Amino acid sequence: MSPEETAWSKPPQLPGGRLTSFEVCAGGGGLALGLEEAGFDPVLLVDNRAITCDTLRMNRPHWNVLVEDLLEFDPAEHQEVYDVDLLAAGLPRVQATAAINRERGSDRELELLRATVMLVHGVQPRALLIENVPSLVTKDAYAPVREFIAQELTHLGYRFEWFVVNAADYRVPQDREQGVLVAFKGDAIDGFQVPARVMEAPITVGAALAASMASRGWPQVEEWAAQADRVAPTLVGGSWDRGGPDLGPTGTKRAWARMGVDGATVANEVPGPDFRWNPELGRAGMMALTVEQAARLQGFPSDWRFAGGKTARYRQVGHASPPPVGRALGSAIREALTA
Repeated sequence: MSPEETAWSKPPQLPGGRLTSFEVCAGGGGLALGLEEAGFDPVLLVDNRAITCDTLRMNRPHWNVLVEDLLEFDPAEHQEVYDVDLLAAGLPRVQATAAINRERGSDRELELLRATVMLVHGVQPRALLIENVPSLVTKDAYAPVREFIAQELTHLGYRFEWFVVNAADYRVPQDREQGVLVAFKGDAIDGFQVPARVMEAPITVGAALAASMASRGWPQVEEWAAQADRVAPTLVGGSWDRGGPDLGPTGTKRAWARMGVDGATVANEVPGPDFRWNPELGRAGMMALTVEQAARLQGFPSDWRFAGGKTARYRQVGHASPPPVGRALGSAIREALTA
């Protein structure tokens, strides 16, 4: 099995049986896919975009998927979510300016975070998992948000822990830090441990993508892979409301250029046998990544498909939580719940 492949199969039967989850802001399914491998079956997944819900249904027709804005979701109308084992959310990134001015309530990302915490009142899950920016955990600007969350969870009888993980530490070929909140009802948190780093060398971009880069007979694959000898910078999904697909801001594009990759666009296909790779020529001499290759750099398995056109598909990939990280977090939560 090549480094760009991941062994995903039917949900495994685990000791103690499988647990239940309810996920909001589910996006293209990265977190849900990781939790599934960790032993959680979703009773409901909610997202406000029809295209992402199409992706979820296309890959898992048996999943219960709802197109609805989280800010309008009423758990009283969905009794299946009550008392689930895990409430999970890979939320849009909260900005520091919104955290500072949280009383204005005008920032949608912040409102989604607060709405997720308030869902705990109605859902009463055994555990809560929220993934967001690392600064939410580490920066003073976010202290008011952390204080709000602490007050709500403590009032409801939950104990919690904040920490930061990097996807590269879990065999994802990408430098992607994620801020994480884990909370448990009662004392179950006493059995929780932050997932240990996988003590193997990180997977480089060249190793992850060499097979796909060679799939149309491009003869310079080995030369390129030798230069792409590091993990990818953080993939950025970009705005849903404007612009086409690219791999991120200026600094990110420069990092890609050092690996001979044009980060200013996303390709329709991998290089063919006649493409001459010469980074000294600038963008004209560099290849771009396809959506499918970007998905590999997020840790998605090769058989996971995304609905929509190229831009919509790339948005889903770039905004996703890497499935291997979801699997690691889910496994740690499951262990605490079943101890």
